[in-house]
Amino acid sequence: MEKSKVYFTDMHATGAMNLPQKLDRLMKQAGFETIDFKDKFVAIKIHFGEPGNLAYLRPNYAKVVCDYVRRLGGKPFLTDCNTLYVGGRKNALDHLDSAYTNGYNPFTTGAHSIIADGLKGTEERLVPVKNGEYVKEAKIGSALMDADIVISLNHFKGHELAGFGGALKNLGMGGGSRAGKMEMHSAGKPNVAQDLCIGCGQCAKICAHDAPQITDGKAFIDHNKCVGCGRCIGVCPKDAVEAAFDEANDVLNYKIAEYAQAVIQDRPNFHINMVIDVSPCCDCHAENDIAIVPDVGMFASFDPVALDMASADAVNNQEPIHNSVLEKNGCHHGDHFKDVAPETNWISQLEHGQKIGMGQMDYELIKP
Repeated sequence: MEKSKVYFTDMHATGAMNLPQKLDRLMKQAGFETIDFKDKFVAIKIHFGEPGNLAYLRPNYAKVVCDYVRRLGGKPFLTDCNTLYVGGRKNALDHLDSAYTNGYNPFTTGAHSIIADGLKGTEERLVPVKNGEYVKEAKIGSALMDADIVISLNHFKGHELAGFGGALKNLGMGGGSRAGKMEMHSAGKPNVAQDLCIGCGQCAKICAHDAPQITDGKAFIDHNKCVGCGRCIGVCPKDAVEAAFDEANDVLNYKIAEYAQAVIQDRPNFHINMVIDVSPCCDCHAENDIAIVPDVGMFASFDPVALDMASADAVNNQEPIHNSVLEKNGCHHGDHFKDVAPETNWISQLEHGQKIGMGQMDYELIKP
């Protein structure tokens, strides 16, 4: 089998070629123009950044992608789904406020931002997963599934559970509705934090299975009736309904891969990894530590598995930044991500992505 092609350019810039121009050129060289964008809705899957975190991608890079799509006749929009945890992106209004605060607005990016799973994170499509072993029907944000074409623009960095976050993580976890995120993170079913519950009954009203019960002014969830759909999480006004967050890391990675498969299967897709500001943890944190390695560059491919593999290899070939978590922990495993988060096993995500037919780990790195 022919190796997947992954295209790369470094972060050096000159007066004749700045970084946005280098990204535009890289996309062209990677075959971006072979996609028929004419009059197509194009979802650009992005992470807008949790307020307080400054490692997220600058909106300037998103503008490059949006402008290119428009030049080819497409209709781009930037999109992400609401978060499962409490923070600045748990509902569409807060999420858009966070996006605007971090510079993602039509004036800077040239495209509108749409929160794919709606106001409360409950607007989803059930998408059968091709070759799915852990997920038969992924719960994907509706607006993301309405698109004709999907492009992932990913900040490649470390992650405390998955090992790293790249194309598969941005598409899979990021494309899941709040209920979808619960399915990926949890082996069990949600519970109610009694100290937060006000007994309003919103969880009981939305449940089709009579699982939430109100007793003495507080809700609890009957797990014998609960089917784990997670819709109660989205409607709770006090964030009292909590996911279990008890899934094994390898299984979490398998589910992320299967959710990513659900997002991109059966339609054109293209992927970009920005391996810069490689922070040790996810951009979902409201803070970011210093990068663990120097900036590497930009990678682009039609194969998200090969793209993430090439990006991981590139990071592992770098020396640690002085005083970073990586340097403090020491390089013992020959794997920077495992040195930062020893309980993780990022390769399982890519192995499973390859197994279910999303792409391949063997790649040819092309430096035009």
